[in-house]
Amino acid sequence: MASGWARDGAVQDQIDATVEDAVAQARSSMSVGDSLEFCEECDKPIPEARRQAVPGVRLCIQCQSELEKEYKASAGINRRGSKDSQLR
Repeated sequence: MASGWARDGAVQDQIDATVEDAVAQARSSMSVGDSLEFCEECDKPIPEARRQAVPGVRLCIQCQSELEKEYKASAGINRRGSKDSQLR
């Protein structure tokens, strides 16, 4: 199949790299260690059930939701510089 200047398999390589980046980002954002009793952003108490369900939790549900909204707003664009993707 002709795909411009991209070599065979380049699209799959780009997809694989994007998935690897997402997995690395998710792993780096996972908390480790003891859960906090109070949110490190707003100082509200973190419920015991949340601390047990999410080991190493650092934020209350509201602050975590805000953080995830900000992340989703900036995520989703693949900025890898393949000439093939730039031509589309």
